[in-house]
Amino acid sequence: MKTDPSVLDRIVKAYDIRGTTPNEMNDEVAFALGVAFADFVNAPLVIVARDMRVTGESLAASFASGVTSRGINILDLGLASTDLVYFAAGKLDAPGAMFTASHNPAEYNGIKFCLSGARPVGIDTGLAVIRDVAKSVLAGSGPGAVAVRGTVSTRNMLDEFADHVVSFIDVNALVPMKVVADTANGMGGLIVPVVFERLPMMQLEVMYPELDGSFPNHPADPIQPANQRDLQARVTSGGFDLGLAFDGDADRVFVVDEKGRGLSGSTTTAILAAAVLRNNPGATVLHNLICSRSVPEVIRESGGVPVRTQVGHSNIKQVMAETGAVFGGEHSAHYYFLDNYRADSGIIATMFMLQELSRAKMPLSQLRQPFERYEASGEINTSVSDAQVVMTAVAEAYKAHPQDWVDGLTVDCGDWWFNLRPSNTEPLLRLNLEAATRPECDDHVVEVLSLVTSV
Repeated sequence: MKTDPSVLDRIVKAYDIRGTTPNEMNDEVAFALGVAFADFVNAPLVIVARDMRVTGESLAASFASGVTSRGINILDLGLASTDLVYFAAGKLDAPGAMFTASHNPAEYNGIKFCLSGARPVGIDTGLAVIRDVAKSVLAGSGPGAVAVRGTVSTRNMLDEFADHVVSFIDVNALVPMKVVADTANGMGGLIVPVVFERLPMMQLEVMYPELDGSFPNHPADPIQPANQRDLQARVTSGGFDLGLAFDGDADRVFVVDEKGRGLSGSTTTAILAAAVLRNNPGATVLHNLICSRSVPEVIRESGGVPVRTQVGHSNIKQVMAETGAVFGGEHSAHYYFLDNYRADSGIIATMFMLQELSRAKMPLSQLRQPFERYEASGEINTSVSDAQVVMTAVAEAYKAHPQDWVDGLTVDCGDWWFNLRPSNTEPLLRLNLEAATRPECDDHVVEVLSLVTSV
């Protein structure tokens, strides 16, 4: 049975491609996307890699077949993290396709694309074009095979990537530490040990290191507090100095202090921003608009220039290129580095955290304190029938306060603020709110949610 081309309208998202297998993401769809990506990039070589999901090998091979049918060569990196693919795309100056569904459950798979130099591909910068050509391929009217097919070669770039990762810090300045990483049966299980082999002063323990796309221990989604509980318990029971929680494709990392308390992505962004600015005085640093107010405060105090951006990697990478920013951070624990081809990397962020702990000569529970100045709601999702109607009504209710629509609705109420953003994939509104104290934060959450649910 042929796959309906309309499936691509469902699985092509704002920043990547993601769907369930095999009804949405299957070999036929992967082949069509390979043809479409080949035509879009029109490059001599395309890099392809995959995470540990059971469908990844077949999907990546079908995609490669689509690419080579258009006369373009494939370099297959095999099993890799997403940030390793970004590194390869930067170093080799070639476009790349990483087969992953990141933190999604086991029945999902997808693709994260990048252009040569690890430049981003979003819905407005190529994904829509790729989607439409792939639809024509599925319909039987798309570009056909050329006379001379491309070739497929393989290369293991893990050691090159690990050398690149540790080059961001002075390894000799690190002090001995006990570190435990929960890689959640994801690609961190491959990447993290190889990097830490280059840090002999670090004692590393890896939880759930086996690459297993069925995620037998817990979902590879560390932004959910429940998925950090095993790590937090191990940090305290084992007397570790630092805990690390990686997502499925290992491009994000959440940090846990020696008391088993997790740091928000905002806190980590602020710490890393101060570290990067120490060697780049006066530089621009990006933060997305749901980061804590403490982030731009720290950037200014560290001599940098904060620039506020929309959420999402394609937005941040584009603004980094436009502004020359040296670093960018998101509340969701994506951290972007100029010298990493402006791409995000959880393991490079880890290096900076080790550096800062070594430099501070204090435990992380103390190091974090100056960077945590406000109380946050966390992301609260509410089902709505029409997100725009609800946001407009909320904006009217707060019309006396400064507002913007950079990404959803942001309202500045003086000593507290909030952002309401619609989900790209579901009929949900996402609320993020911050205030000076926990009682004030909780009260304002009730206040805003009552408006959201009354529309």
